[in-house]
Amino acid sequence: MAGMDEATVERVRAVVLAIPPGETSTYGEVAERAGIPGRSRLVGRILAEDGHDVPWHRVLRANGTCAPHIATEQSARLRGEGILLVDGRLPREHRRR
Repeated sequence: MAGMDEATVERVRAVVLAIPPGETSTYGEVAERAGIPGRSRLVGRILAEDGHDVPWHRVLRANGTCAPHIATEQSARLRGEGILLVDGRLPREHRRR
């Protein structure tokens, strides 16, 4: 995928590592902070391929939901940090702006 150079990967990883326990971000917010605005899908791919040692579970979709293929594990990890999803979604009042 275009744009997935080592520097981009490291910037994305650094942004995700900076999300504190008990807080979340979105793929789009991570992309913005990593200097690749509009590349939320690239963030998802980077986390899927190289995110095993970063808190990937703190990154949600723009609507506050988990990606379906990782929803069970992601919601369990979030619950372990005190973040409770309601009907599979982070309540709007807990989403960062």
